[in-house]
Amino acid sequence: MINTVVLSGRLTKDPELKETNSGKKVISFNLAVNRRNNKEDQQADFFPCVAWNKTAEVIAQYCAKGSQIGVEGRLQQRTYDNAQGQKVYVVEVLCGQVTFLESKKESQGQHIPQYTEPSYTQSMTTMTAESDPMGSMGMNEPSSFNIMEDDIQF
Repeated sequence: MINTVVLSGRLTKDPELKETNSGKKVISFNLAVNRRNNKEDQQADFFPCVAWNKTAEVIAQYCAKGSQIGVEGRLQQRTYDNAQGQKVYVVEVLCGQVTFLESKKESQGQHIPQYTEPSYTQSMTTMTAESDPMGSMGMNEPSSFNIMEDDIQF
């Protein structure tokens, strides 16, 4: 069985970090994801997302309304009884990995550091030579490259 979700979108409001009774950090937010369509009018879908622990703390610290992020996770369903006693079903994205693609602060010219713990992915646009131990984004590019006709295998 496969349950994987990959989304790229913008936060619809400032995220608010909360703490459970057991002391775990949690954050809930909606992610606005544009639809691809051939029409001139732009449409979006709004997906509820949840992140826990260190991921939640990093999102709360560096993201605000309008921040563009990438989320990789899975769908989960939960239920609860509302004030009227009715059972409510909620489907949401449980975030496993978050990439900061752009933030509101970055678009205003302020630098936002990237969280580099192994469970998070660095944005390709913010990777520097200091943060890339392999050099050149893991690729060793020669300064000049010549191909001889005899080198071609087909």
